[in-house]
Amino acid sequence: MGKLEFKQGDAFSYQFRYQKTTVGSDPAKVRRVSGDKFELFHGLRSNSMKSGSFKGGYVGKRHTWIRKHLSSIVFTVALMAFLFLLDSVISSMFEPSVILSHSTLNIVSNDSFGDNGGKNVVQMYDRLTSMASSALVERELKQDESKFWKESYRKASTWSYCADGEESISAGKLQSNNGYILVSANGGLNQQRVAVCNAVAVASLLNATLVIPRFLFSNVWKDPSQFGDIYQEEYFMKTLKNDVNIVKDLPPHLKSLDFKEIGSLITDADISKEALPAEYINKILPILLKNGVVHFLGYGNRLGFDPLPSELQRLRCKCNYHALKFVPKIQETGSLLIRRIRKYDGPRNKLDKELLGNFIIGPSNGPTMDREPLKYIAFMRFEIDMVAYSLCEFGGGQDEKTELQTYREIHFPLLMQRLKESKPISAEELRRSGRCPLTPEEAALVLASLGFTSETYIYLAGSQIYGGKSRMQPLTNLYPHVITKEDLLSPTELAPFKNFSSQLAALDFIACATADVFAITDSGSQLSSLVSGFRTYYGGGHAPTLRPSKKRLAEILSKNNTITWNDFEKKVRKMITGAQSVRLRSWGRSIYRQPRCPECMCMFQ
Repeated sequence: MGKLEFKQGDAFSYQFRYQKTTVGSDPAKVRRVSGDKFELFHGLRSNSMKSGSFKGGYVGKRHTWIRKHLSSIVFTVALMAFLFLLDSVISSMFEPSVILSHSTLNIVSNDSFGDNGGKNVVQMYDRLTSMASSALVERELKQDESKFWKESYRKASTWSYCADGEESISAGKLQSNNGYILVSANGGLNQQRVAVCNAVAVASLLNATLVIPRFLFSNVWKDPSQFGDIYQEEYFMKTLKNDVNIVKDLPPHLKSLDFKEIGSLITDADISKEALPAEYINKILPILLKNGVVHFLGYGNRLGFDPLPSELQRLRCKCNYHALKFVPKIQETGSLLIRRIRKYDGPRNKLDKELLGNFIIGPSNGPTMDREPLKYIAFMRFEIDMVAYSLCEFGGGQDEKTELQTYREIHFPLLMQRLKESKPISAEELRRSGRCPLTPEEAALVLASLGFTSETYIYLAGSQIYGGKSRMQPLTNLYPHVITKEDLLSPTELAPFKNFSSQLAALDFIACATADVFAITDSGSQLSSLVSGFRTYYGGGHAPTLRPSKKRLAEILSKNNTITWNDFEKKVRKMITGAQSVRLRSWGRSIYRQPRCPECMCMFQ
């Protein structure tokens, strides 16, 4: 593997990564080819020397001729040696299988994924991966393009966003006020986003004034960011001003109160998960009326979806899709990230404009307008917190089990307590039931079966891959063009986000939401839910999302030792196509993941 660096501007340096593996190629064979050239040259010399061993007058004349032309022979030999050496160097630098055109990205070395401590490559489906390699070579020869770059159903384009189309609350109701609601949201960026939208709906339900939510510091995320560090406060308040009263802080007379002492501190233990409106009215409203304030501490997924008044459902959609705009710092760096992925300056669609604001510049007369933007797929991280929390096993043996168990005990004490109090479920059963996130290898197999060629660019959200190179190699062998924000942004450009994991996650949110294709590798994550919902809401039927059924995929992969590649392709394609069908949000399902419902979107014939 070689690496070349090219300077582009003063602030940024791209890097090539020569990792593309031509299936069926034999590195030893390549060396033999070079060796054959060398041996052929020496063979010519040795034959000429042997011919000088003949006896007689001819031999004497031969020696005389050689002495006379010795300097010319030496020069010719040296020149030939130099040309063969130059040929070998040029061949290694510009081998056809690793040449990247000027219109593509420069890829950083796999070192960005972290060190695996010298462990062997972790591969669970080596037979299928080998067949996928052959299929990718065949597809490249045929120059086939995957049909999954586009939405499978035309009906998707008949839905359009409209959650901000009407006001649900009268000015008279807003003038009355039952008190103040203070929310301290836990989790990472995406859990906090859901908590904010739910808090807006609860404030409306209880006819209360919402204080700009606060974000709790997590020992997992370790991010001190507050609302104003991630979202535009003034824009948030302005967008929702006709729906909910919102202020930046509590009045002075309420700040000094001990919320726990007066009974106004509400934890997740005090209210049901996905509680219905009646529970808030019966339990929370009396406290609010009595004390004038309620503090939801550690507020998370505490508001149900059905049955819920349509105006509250619409308000949550309006908050999520319209009121929460990233701050200019995030938008600007996100715009830089997207431009470097696509090598294109102009906005492509509504998604770009909503997420990046004015930082995606309009079309220009520059060189980027001579071609289409580069297409890319985005999918989820495979980081240790997600892997450990799943309780699954991923082929790493006893070392992996010990490492993940230690991580759980340190970072997820509540999970460990629940495990002690419940009946254990085996890792095999978790996988069969579809409760394990996809590994990079499994994601690569899905992409290969859907017809994406090895030239496809893949944006990887996160970047701290659990298992490092050993875990990534089955993916990068099939798809060498894997990129992260750390590959595309310089250390100087990333410096303002250092130690702010939620702000870094916002950059990943942007890159995933604006991708040509988004592939869900962990359907249980909030990032998957929010990104796929955002793409549905603003995508206009042109932002496909691949949703593998983890249970169905586990069943297909369990036949790794017997299934043919053709059958594997057919089954995976059927699974993905079925999941892309356009349907109304199901009862009880999240509007953050499935916004196609009358409260969020409008359907036009």
